[in-house]
Amino acid sequence: MKLLSNHLYIVSTPIGNLEDITLRALEVLKKSDIILCEDTRHSLKLLNHFKIKKKLISYHKFNEKKQLSNIIEYFNEGKILSLISDAGTPLLSDPGKLLVNHCVNMGISIIPIPGASSITSALSVAGFKDQFLFYGFLPKTENELVKILTSLSQNEYSQIFFVPSKKINFYLKKFKEFYSGRKILIAKEISKIHERFIREDIDKLKVFDEPLKGEITIVISERTTKNRKFDEEKIVNNIKKYLKKYSLKDVVELLSNEGKINKNKIYKLCLNIKKDEKSN
Repeated sequence: MKLLSNHLYIVSTPIGNLEDITLRALEVLKKSDIILCEDTRHSLKLLNHFKIKKKLISYHKFNEKKQLSNIIEYFNEGKILSLISDAGTPLLSDPGKLLVNHCVNMGISIIPIPGASSITSALSVAGFKDQFLFYGFLPKTENELVKILTSLSQNEYSQIFFVPSKKINFYLKKFKEFYSGRKILIAKEISKIHERFIREDIDKLKVFDEPLKGEITIVISERTTKNRKFDEEKIVNNIKKYLKKYSLKDVVELLSNEGKINKNKIYKLCLNIKKDEKSN
């Protein structure tokens, strides 16, 4: 296999089990002049395992702008560059978009080397519809999270998220609130020694006594016709709850759901609920 200079190779690496790397990925890494990686110490474990010794350059979200000019200079010198992430397929909730777009603008060819991904791995064992939406890491603050899930929960497709294990219960409580009537798969440490899959109806899901450890991928099932009827009742419940925290204007904006629910309808519901509360 001959690699071409003035090309950027986007190389997928294992998400846990090192034996999941492809033969083509190994070949590309062995023939690259320079390997760009998020954490050189982490990537060294993979490369040392396969006896690959190459120049590594740290490339992550905190230095990607600074490194860009140096990387382009390597291309000008005719070097063969590969980009890897700490695990899985680069650019999916990982740095690299800035570099790829810059390469596109400069006419530098970009070659994908497919391989492992926790996104498709989790979806493949979920048993949900394969039409899906991948969001990645959700917001950390409650207000931002509520805004995002208010919109996403109206989408009918299966949905995939990355969740930090230490905050698993925080996110599960919000999933129960916004995705009532759907099913959930919690994929923990995919392909690793402590791999575990937890399947449950979201309404029956209980929070964990102790936070899970390791990498967590969440898959939520598609919305069915039966789910939609449940959503209308849920909107009323959400209005009651949000009116305690937010202004009427904010509640209307929050629940408008990208036109899925008419703002006037929400406004009237809010007024009716406030009127009922006063009469009681």
